[in-house]
Amino acid sequence: MKSSQKGGVRTRFAPSPTGFLHIGGARTALFNWLFARHHQGAFILRIEDTDQLRSTEESTRAILDAMTWLGLTWDEGPYFQAQRVHLHKEAVERLIGEGKAYYCVCPQALLQEKRKKALATGQKPKYDGTCRDRNLPKSPDSVVRFRCPHTGVTVVRDLVKGTVQFSNEELDDLVIERSDGYPTYNFAVVVDDALMAITHVIRGDDHLNNTPRQILIYEALGYPIPEFGHVPMILGSDKTRLSKRHGATSVMAYKDMGYLPEALVNYLVRLGWSHGDQEIFTAKELIEYFSLDSVGKSAAVFNPEKLLWLNQHYIRQSEAGRLALEIVPFLENMGIRAPNSDFVKSVVLDLQSRSKTLIEMAESAAFYFCDDITCDEKLRKEYLNPEGLGYLEAVMQRLPSLERFTKEGIENLLRTISEERGAKLKAVVQPLRVALTGKTVSPGIDQVMMTLGKERVLQRIQKVLKSGKP
Repeated sequence: MKSSQKGGVRTRFAPSPTGFLHIGGARTALFNWLFARHHQGAFILRIEDTDQLRSTEESTRAILDAMTWLGLTWDEGPYFQAQRVHLHKEAVERLIGEGKAYYCVCPQALLQEKRKKALATGQKPKYDGTCRDRNLPKSPDSVVRFRCPHTGVTVVRDLVKGTVQFSNEELDDLVIERSDGYPTYNFAVVVDDALMAITHVIRGDDHLNNTPRQILIYEALGYPIPEFGHVPMILGSDKTRLSKRHGATSVMAYKDMGYLPEALVNYLVRLGWSHGDQEIFTAKELIEYFSLDSVGKSAAVFNPEKLLWLNQHYIRQSEAGRLALEIVPFLENMGIRAPNSDFVKSVVLDLQSRSKTLIEMAESAAFYFCDDITCDEKLRKEYLNPEGLGYLEAVMQRLPSLERFTKEGIENLLRTISEERGAKLKAVVQPLRVALTGKTVSPGIDQVMMTLGKERVLQRIQKVLKSGKP
């Protein structure tokens, strides 16, 4: 696919800073980023903050943090739309001067009343053109409307949806500048995309109905029209639009829940795009394979279990040193101050194959960092009864003289004790596991013991033996 303008492919992501970056927005950003990278083009970030009442610096920072966490680096920006209002005003003045826009003073109350009447009579609730030919001057309460043609059709040749036609008589004279002097979305986005030489506008299909209006504005201003690709929305499991009732929708919420960014990226790209039957992709593969031709026309359903499966895969594939750094904030949130990084790395190696999220890993790791091990009464009665304590006593006696504190050495020691006592190996291992971890499920007991070290193992066993319970 070639660019419709000179200078190569240029895509953009243009969020409004009125909240966190949500899953749908992140996928839109990802598709734009991949399309630009695939074509060796440029990816531009623009913050559309002209809604001064709802836009906040906190939301802007949250969006930038989420983009950075996902690895969606931008080549230009972030540009701030509110700092470009003078450019929008110049374009408005041009249209007014050329008779392609006009001032309107219709009160909001009157417009609302007209809309209600139109709906009541089965008509389209569009502006009726009261001020269209009055040639009014600017006034404190006036807005500027675009003079939309009322005949003919506007054709959108969409890269995802195919060709879509809109009858111009169905479109009304939309407001392009509010009375406060700020542009409306449909106007500002056209001016900014044109001046930034955006060649491809890839966005959610909830914007498809805006596209004919924007194309008419492009034509009125004499701007080159970019190519459009409208991506189907993301639905929840009940096939309704994804919302908080389906679970977390904020990108950074998934970071806080212990997901890795590459897992979320891999999952998001597969929501509506495919490359054969392949499920797992490296970033390099995504850039190489990505094409709008492979984006589906129907909505994608968000599946938390699939995302969790991917996250587990990436945790298993990650370097232990990286995970050791990633897990520290989760440990600290639990009140655990992690010791040196080498020890944390050893803990990660024990838990890496067993963990689906970093939170799960941190929770499973807690016993490594706290020597004050406790267990509930049920476990104490089942495993730390006189028989279990007897096995611990045997381990306590033999362990100090164990020269090879290795997997093989520990296994041989525990097997020897079980054979001497005519017990199954599990009968020896489970009391030891409860004494060392406070739980009946953990990594292999030999792994746990080697990571804790002989001295701490002996200290924990001794504590249990002294008190009769952990």
